[in-house]
Amino acid sequence: MSHFKIKYLLIPLLGFFWLEGFSQAPATKTLPEIWDLAACLQYAKDNNIQVQSLKLDKQSAEQNQILAKAAVFPDLSGSASQSFNHYNLNSGNSSSINASGSYGLNSTWTLYQAGYLKMDIQQKDLAVQSANYNILQTENDITLQITQAYLSILLDKESIIYNRDLVATSIAQLEQAQRLYDAGATARKNLVQLEAQLASDQYNLTASENAERQDKITLKQLLQLPELENFDIVKPDTIVTDQIIPELSAVQEYALANRPEVKNAALQIQIADLGLGKAKAGYLPTITLSTGIGTSYANDPTYNALQQFDNNFHQQANINLSIPIFTKKRNQTNVALANIATEKAQLAYEDTKTTLSLATENAFINAQNSRNQLAAASEQLKYNEEAYRIANEELEIGEVDIVDFYQQRNLYVQALQSNIQAKYNAVLAAKIYEFYIGVPINL
Repeated sequence: MSHFKIKYLLIPLLGFFWLEGFSQAPATKTLPEIWDLAACLQYAKDNNIQVQSLKLDKQSAEQNQILAKAAVFPDLSGSASQSFNHYNLNSGNSSSINASGSYGLNSTWTLYQAGYLKMDIQQKDLAVQSANYNILQTENDITLQITQAYLSILLDKESIIYNRDLVATSIAQLEQAQRLYDAGATARKNLVQLEAQLASDQYNLTASENAERQDKITLKQLLQLPELENFDIVKPDTIVTDQIIPELSAVQEYALANRPEVKNAALQIQIADLGLGKAKAGYLPTITLSTGIGTSYANDPTYNALQQFDNNFHQQANINLSIPIFTKKRNQTNVALANIATEKAQLAYEDTKTTLSLATENAFINAQNSRNQLAAASEQLKYNEEAYRIANEELEIGEVDIVDFYQQRNLYVQALQSNIQAKYNAVLAAKIYEFYIGVPINL
């Protein structure tokens, strides 16, 4: 067959294999470019590496649980041995090969171990629960971090809006001053000051845009997202800032009864207690039952292999009692270490409750203070905004001193910044405080 024909036979085959490989290639999951808070939180729970690692820890705990439950059943093992022996006969003039073999099944069953196996199963059950609480606790921590990063971006977006408004206002004021200067109605100094103010406003706008980029990177790092060039978040139509702050006592009571870190700390006490029980079981006897069946054969001309299997078939059963008498202080040391672990678990539990109580109290104070600061900032902005409006009108007709105008403008800008900051601080503080009482975070 010519090379020409071979080439045209290979082309369809290569195309077929290419299409087959393409059809079997895994589909790449397309990620959205615009994210709301709910999508961010769900994605983090499903893909965060720390959460995924803890889920693997839970799977390991479940395997240990399976192993502990299987330990109460007897085991079963088989054995087989086959031998061949070569002999020289008649001074090496002839030789012989003898074959022999033995085969059996053996089983061991722990009948009594002072409750060790039962306590081990209970301990492994609690370890699975503890692993699940570790996942929930980490998800809670990530939820608060993502919420804070998300609100920081919203604050940046609002800062960009008012900085753009300030730039637009400065441009209009500069154009008005230029007309007055051209008409000889204002000094060159006033025009230069307006030009400087425009440059300052443009700088602030650039700074707020850079802050948004940096905070987006922070959020993407928390989500552990791949590179998304057009990553952005959804800005809610309204931000609720007048939430009712629940009573501190109710929040603390709920948190101490339901938060995963407290439940996990309580589980660690039970796990340590079971470890102490297992250590004390080392002082007591262990009873095991051993059983076995087997048979064997040898190269015997009198009986063939099948007859030997039948004649040599045997069964055995043994009950073994093991009484620890001298263990080189192993049991004593194990009990002492288990007692230490129990005390440490109790201390950790008390510390967890104290830390959580203080955290909820701190969140309560922050929620109250943030709401009060927002009320004061809103009031401050209202009066400074009106004063700045009047100063603008006076500037347009040339009846205001430029120094007084900039003083009033700076007061307005500061009040505007304080109000925006106070608004998002109030939202974040309220969300964190409500989270301790089990209210899901949403905007």
